[in-house]
Amino acid sequence: MFEILNFILILGLLASAVLVVRLRSVVSAVIAFSSVGTFLTLLFFLFHAPDVALSEAAVGTVAVPLVLLIALAKIRSLLDDPSEAE
Repeated sequence: MFEILNFILILGLLASAVLVVRLRSVVSAVIAFSSVGTFLTLLFFLFHAPDVALSEAAVGTVAVPLVLLIALAKIRSLLDDPSEAE
């Protein structure tokens, strides 16, 4: 049972990582990056490392993507043509 769950989580992690690299839209890539953090959180929790899982949930799933989205919004507000940021 745990091997199947590990395999599913690793496949989701790899698929999300590929999406981060392949997506053209910056916002979509940031959302895919957040899903990488979510899959890592679940893997850490499954490997009985709850302290690392909580840290990854706070930083990798929420904080870093939020900072990236805020930075992107600020960059777009400074550009003459906001479509240049995509």
